[in-house]
Amino acid sequence: MAASEANQAKVKLYWLNKSRSQRILWLLEELKVPYELEIFHRQTDKFAPPELKKIHPLGKSPVISVEVPGQQPVVIAESANIVEYLLDHFSNGSTMLPKRYKEGQEGKIGGETEEWLRFRYFMHYAEGSLMSFMLIALIALNIKESSVPFFIRPITNAISGKISSGFLEPNFKTHFEFLESQLTTSPNNGKYLCGPNLTGADILLSFPLIAGRGRAGLTQAKYPKLYEYIDRLREEPGYKKAADKIIAIEGSFDETF
Repeated sequence: MAASEANQAKVKLYWLNKSRSQRILWLLEELKVPYELEIFHRQTDKFAPPELKKIHPLGKSPVISVEVPGQQPVVIAESANIVEYLLDHFSNGSTMLPKRYKEGQEGKIGGETEEWLRFRYFMHYAEGSLMSFMLIALIALNIKESSVPFFIRPITNAISGKISSGFLEPNFKTHFEFLESQLTTSPNNGKYLCGPNLTGADILLSFPLIAGRGRAGLTQAKYPKLYEYIDRLREEPGYKKAADKIIAIEGSFDETF
């Protein structure tokens, strides 16, 4: 998208409470892209309302639409896809999108910068690897807290406990140790996963990490760098501005799911 088109584009975010859409709001604030919000709320069964299916057939959030004068709006779904689309068209030299190639290595296989390689990897890792375990953990918690007769509760507790101890805990340990090591080896002694600058990949990872902090074995004692990293993300001006926007509209903001 040319700079003139980007300046004229109208971006609309279809935001849902207790969802990953808050990351997209944060990114829009970071990129200083003018946007419109349409607010949706989960139903009592915790599912998204059916009205979202009018925007995208899956009825999920986040979803954005991007409209340029004279063209039909483009509807984009899936968090990583949305982040890549916004960075492709609206980053305008922002460090949110790392430089892809080393000087003189443009377009060459193996010529990519470490920052960009990490960025591309963590863009897929956030949803493809880490978030899947967070969702299973949520299911296990729902089993444990389900409303069942008292004589059934030992069974549901046992099922939930087995999922946690036999599957989730060892996997979370592997992933948190991995992320701790990635922060230790961040390029140019950076405090973010891809280097010294906040990127779209950090924003994508914020949702499962903030939700998991203090749970799933993610404690400051075990993973000090990762714990500090999560605190740093929550203190980012763009994160706070996005949270304040929702507080102004909704009266409160819940950063977990």
